[in-house]
Amino acid sequence: MTITLPSPIAAYFDAERTHDADALARCFTEIAVVRDEGGTIKGISAIRQWSVETRHRYQHTVEPLGAVEQDGKTVVIAKVSGNFPNSPLQLKHIFQLDGGRIASLEIR
Repeated sequence: MTITLPSPIAAYFDAERTHDADALARCFTEIAVVRDEGGTIKGISAIRQWSVETRHRYQHTVEPLGAVEQDGKTVVIAKVSGNFPNSPLQLKHIFQLDGGRIASLEIR
């Protein structure tokens, strides 16, 4: 099944698939915020570092399964597999876009 995603979100998942932290960081606005694992990551440099650290810690893959628009945000359900308990999990990736880039991402 092919999922049609807005360009910056598709680029985010492509960067996840290719393990490219620089490309992933470029998907975000300068002042973007990521909320993941109870923490808040702010700004492109910190988001790039978060990508590198989580990749190293979990050796994970992310596969989008479906997407819906909800309250002005794009909610992507993705299968996340890796080196963590109960893998694989289906996690919500909640994206807010601004000017063709990701302004916020919450993973839960």
